[in-house]
Amino acid sequence: MSDLTYIDSLQKKNAEELAFYPSQVFEREVENFRVLLARVNGDPAGYIYHGSFGDTLRIHQACIQYDLRGQLYGAELIRHLTGMAKVNASNAISLRCGSDIEANGFWKNMGFVCERVTEGGIRRRRDINHWFLQLQPTLFPMVTTEPSNKKKDASVWAKGRKKGFTQNSFLRGKSTKEYRSAIEASVNKERE
Repeated sequence: MSDLTYIDSLQKKNAEELAFYPSQVFEREVENFRVLLARVNGDPAGYIYHGSFGDTLRIHQACIQYDLRGQLYGAELIRHLTGMAKVNASNAISLRCGSDIEANGFWKNMGFVCERVTEGGIRRRRDINHWFLQLQPTLFPMVTTEPSNKKKDASVWAKGRKKGFTQNSFLRGKSTKEYRSAIEASVNKERE
């Protein structure tokens, strides 16, 4: 199995925990050296897909095979990425993680702190924890918060679909909030 096939397969197996990226994105990012692959006895075991090096390096996706979790492969990938970030003068590493995902404990154990919590999308209605790892000393202490552990709840989304709300395009930012508000208002009106 090629590395790209493996990454795509692992992403699909973990679809409830990961943001989806088309295989073309991984093809491009492997060529740009933005995907780190963990290997066990020469076979792929997991990966980290990260952004370009800058002041803050962003982790877009990280996943270790289920049967290999808890065996330090993820920790080793993070140590390697942290070293690369320091060499490339990045001051911090950041990522987003759904509140109901076990990986939140991993990020905390790796020294990341939760800098804020935001609302997730309407489909899962979970919170999003924003994790941050400071690599260089700062003048001011960072403001942190407790990560959310809100569980996934697709009930409002399902009711919205039954009422005819559909999402025909990929929404971000204000459009997502408007879509979410419309569905929630419709469902709340029904409850009254």
